[in-house]
Amino acid sequence: MAPVESLTSPLLESVAGVRHAFFTRKGGVSEESQLHSGLNCGYGSEDTPQNVSENRKRAMVSLDLAPESLVTLHQIHSPGVVTAVKPWPRERAPRSDGMVTDRKTVTLGILSADCCPVLFCDPEGTGEQPIIGACHAGWKGALGGVLRTTLMAMRDLGAHLPRIRAVIGPTIAQTSYEVGPEFPVAFLKADPENQDFFIPSQKEGHFMFDLPGFITRDLQKLGLENIDDLGLDTCADEDRFFSYRRSCLNGEKDYGRLLSVIALI
Repeated sequence: MAPVESLTSPLLESVAGVRHAFFTRKGGVSEESQLHSGLNCGYGSEDTPQNVSENRKRAMVSLDLAPESLVTLHQIHSPGVVTAVKPWPRERAPRSDGMVTDRKTVTLGILSADCCPVLFCDPEGTGEQPIIGACHAGWKGALGGVLRTTLMAMRDLGAHLPRIRAVIGPTIAQTSYEVGPEFPVAFLKADPENQDFFIPSQKEGHFMFDLPGFITRDLQKLGLENIDDLGLDTCADEDRFFSYRRSCLNGEKDYGRLLSVIALI
């Protein structure tokens, strides 16, 4: 069985007392014959709960983190954010898309399959330890303000926005993200400058949307100065990543979910 594979950013690797990872689909126990094969960490797939639990455990063990510390959300493409003070049972996962914490007993986990996982850290935090955050930012959540609400929740814990570092994990890239003629309307209504993130596609009246670019500029407008984009396209790289868009294009009925985590150690 292939070992669990994860990716990191130098922007967060250099922070003492913090561990993070963006896991690929490589490794895990989900069957090779299935659309969710590999390290599928999403209970919402057609994979067995036993496989998903084992995959999550293997991901955590690979980082030398306690499996029981991992918390994930019932993600609903919202601007909602919660402050995690202790792990919660899976069946009681909050319906939200952002999390923050200043506790070493909690590992924040985001699930994705084209939407953007964003990990945050204020290295200085309260002066005693860093403050961390994580959010699930698809187009709806990003436009709705999940980046802002997550940062504001970190600020409420004592973080200082200009110190916060943000890393954009594997997500669907503009070259893979074709949208219909109605899609840009809400973005342009929010800010005409959002036109920068749309280019015409080969299909008349359609566009290619730059989700990571939109997120990057939104973070900059919110006052962040240190932002890293891993620049990895989930839809284009079937070998390494799960992708909802790719599964739709292929007429497939299921897909796995990638896990991204950040923790205080």
